[in-house]
Amino acid sequence: MKNIRIKAFGITREILGQREIQMQLHDGHTVADMRSQLLSAYPRVKALKSLFVAVNNEYAEDELVLREDDEIALIPPVSGG
Repeated sequence: MKNIRIKAFGITREILGQREIQMQLHDGHTVADMRSQLLSAYPRVKALKSLFVAVNNEYAEDELVLREDDEIALIPPVSGG
């Protein structure tokens, strides 16, 4: 089991109620596993049209295996013109 820190931006910060959360994941868990656990813990996230995950300042595919020292960020949809 490893602890990971997840930073939230924009509307995700409001949904989570804080700028950063910690989550416990098993070794070998992927971005998809983290996303599933996040949606289970914070069902309001499901209402977002999209949610990108960045790991170490790069957009991450769902298959990426997470490490304890990874910097993870939730990037919600951006509006503007």
